[in-house]
Amino acid sequence: MAERIAAIDCGTNSVKILIGEFPQVLVRESRMVRLGQSVDTTGLLSDEALARTFEAIDEYAALIRQYGVTRIRFCATSATRDARNSQVFTDGVRARLGVTPDVLSGEEEAALVYEGTVAHLRHDVEAPLLVVDIGGGSTELVLGAEHPEAAVSMDIGAVRLHERHLHGDPPTPEQVAACVADIDRHLDACPVPLAEASSVVGTSGTIKTLAAGMLDLAFYDRDAIDGSEFAVTETREYVDQLVAMTVAERRAIPTMHPGRADVIGAGALIWSRVLARSGVASYRVSEADILYGIATSLLEP
Repeated sequence: MAERIAAIDCGTNSVKILIGEFPQVLVRESRMVRLGQSVDTTGLLSDEALARTFEAIDEYAALIRQYGVTRIRFCATSATRDARNSQVFTDGVRARLGVTPDVLSGEEEAALVYEGTVAHLRHDVEAPLLVVDIGGGSTELVLGAEHPEAAVSMDIGAVRLHERHLHGDPPTPEQVAACVADIDRHLDACPVPLAEASSVVGTSGTIKTLAAGMLDLAFYDRDAIDGSEFAVTETREYVDQLVAMTVAERRAIPTMHPGRADVIGAGALIWSRVLARSGVASYRVSEADILYGIATSLLEP
């Protein structure tokens, strides 16, 4: 009988869980907790952000008990890496789940994103493959074939850049231009040769939410999104439309999570700029992401 495991990923905007007898997935849940609220400016996890996150982790602890999970791996990423008071978070997770969070380096995060995505692709893709994960605090870019060959974790993400630049509702052209310039500065310094990619696969909540919007889904349908293919020109046009919307207009999109509506403009701009530099004409979207990488790591001897 396969071992029942739980993989948990806690980023800047969301905390996600996958429970299963891997590769069979029994439960996949996500909560928008905004753990990284204001971390870019204060360097601290706020009390209210910690409270939201611990409430979600309490819910996950109940799921773990309900499903009889025997092994757990909890990974924390950008917000926890950056916060000076991350020990408060670590202690809170240990008290609730009985495991100590692995605070991943950017390189470790990128490797798990790549391994999780590539191992579970629904379609054959031409190598070298660029895998992109846009989080709340950081963006991972990984290029490789069977394994990562070049990787970077950049300190730009949907929450971080929204708080830094996009203060208007909708943001002004000047704010958008400043956000794009910030993204381009990071991409100029990026050690991953994006233009060498023959294929691009996007994962993470930002990219999957954009895919759901472009598919005009009535609800978030993982099966419809997984493996879907989009033209880069279509995507960049959609991003421009989305960035120009008010938060209320974004929330009216059926597949838009209310907790993502304010920050998705910044994440969408990152995606648009990455695609522009990749040189590909189209890309695929994958439901397999860092959670799959974390789950796979639990099964390694």
